[in-house]
Amino acid sequence: MFRPSRYLARVMRIDPVQRQSLISLTSTIGLTAVGFLSTMYFAHAVGPSILGAYFLFVAYFSVFNLIGDGGFGGAAVKRISEGEDQNAYFTAFVLLRVILMAVSVGFLLIARPYLVKLTASGVLPWLVLALVVSTFTNIASNSVYGRGMVGVNQISSLIDNLVRIGIQVAAVVLGYGVAGLAGGFVAGILVSGLFNFRFLDLSPAPFRRSHVSSLFAFSVWTFLSSSGYLVFSYADTILIGHFMTEADIAIYRVALQLTSIAAFVTLALHTTLYPKVSYWGKQGDLSLVESALARAFTYSLLLAVPVVAGGWILGERLLYFFYGASFAAGAGALAILLLVQVASVFMYLQTMCLNALDRPKDSFRVTAVAVTANIVLNILLIPEYGIVGASAATLVTMVLNAALARRALSRSIRVRIEPRAVGHIVLAALIMAAVVMAFSFAIPLSNVFVVLGTVGLGGLVYILVLLRIDRGIHDELKELTRKLGIPWPEGL
Repeated sequence: MFRPSRYLARVMRIDPVQRQSLISLTSTIGLTAVGFLSTMYFAHAVGPSILGAYFLFVAYFSVFNLIGDGGFGGAAVKRISEGEDQNAYFTAFVLLRVILMAVSVGFLLIARPYLVKLTASGVLPWLVLALVVSTFTNIASNSVYGRGMVGVNQISSLIDNLVRIGIQVAAVVLGYGVAGLAGGFVAGILVSGLFNFRFLDLSPAPFRRSHVSSLFAFSVWTFLSSSGYLVFSYADTILIGHFMTEADIAIYRVALQLTSIAAFVTLALHTTLYPKVSYWGKQGDLSLVESALARAFTYSLLLAVPVVAGGWILGERLLYFFYGASFAAGAGALAILLLVQVASVFMYLQTMCLNALDRPKDSFRVTAVAVTANIVLNILLIPEYGIVGASAATLVTMVLNAALARRALSRSIRVRIEPRAVGHIVLAALIMAAVVMAFSFAIPLSNVFVVLGTVGLGGLVYILVLLRIDRGIHDELKELTRKLGIPWPEGL
């Protein structure tokens, strides 16, 4: 009989980094799966124009929420994770975050006459409400994260997405369109904040000017680096909206969402390793950082490489059957965006290490160059090549950012990959691609069930080949599944 208490005890005996990575990965997979299904429904139910208007709302929320955060969220995580004066840093963070929220909303209201497409869709009031609610959630989630409760933070993200999507689906069914999508977005943020607040064990305490100065010293560079991440995430969306239509935004963002499957492990490890690397760096245990980063590269590529290979072969069919005929036009952008996800493995993990090792200035410097190139390339390429141009601009600048981040990080630690393991991953992905191509030639991909069957076949071939040729990955996965109480197939 399954007993939750026994299973939880078994999970808690797993190595902390493995356990938190597993929780983070499971949460990421769960929320992404639900997000995929809901986006498929919205694509069919409301069409690309309304869906594009919602994506534009999310993009502007991210811009003004970044202003409201000011980099203090990352600074609070860093200072709280160091274990000194945690309550004082928490209290200073709360005060600064509330002040910046008021500044952010003020900027939004001033910029209102220029946000034509945003105001025309009627979601501006929802945007103001989202910025206010996100202040509470940001305070709770960053404080919990800084205390090392990575699992709680990840579960709250899952709750955010489940609540958001549930309300959005109900609102679309009732005919509320883009307002229903925006309202569900706000509800998810609120519930996530309440969940994090339940586990918050910090309390208000007197703080000194030195605490504020310490947060400022870190936040300036974190804010500037976060601005770079925001450019990679949303500048293309905003510029597509400027030069093209809301429908084009939807097609591009749907293609980008489909490629996000490749980033599951990267996001999980990025979230899990930050407080660990921060602590190791503070203690001077840089060898642990080096080995953890190298292993993180391997396990991120473990998923990213086969997703790229499979996406190149099946991408157009997946867009057509999952989202509708109009979204199949995003196949060209999808092919390029898949490569973006591979480059992001190195960019996100390396810049995470730079920030965790208390080098946010270097993180900003390398990001600033890529950001400038990204904006210029988007402006040049989108009018001429549309969403394919936006994808190309993102790829070029993501590779540039990854290369510059590696150069900067190499001054502190030895940045390396595990060539044998990565080689095995590439070989297994190539064998998988050959099998998938042969299968698609033999059996036409004429309906969604055949496409899904082909995806399943490719995944099975890949994992079987990889486990056969790489004993290191085989043994680690076998040990982990056994610790979780999951039977390992005989002979595998």
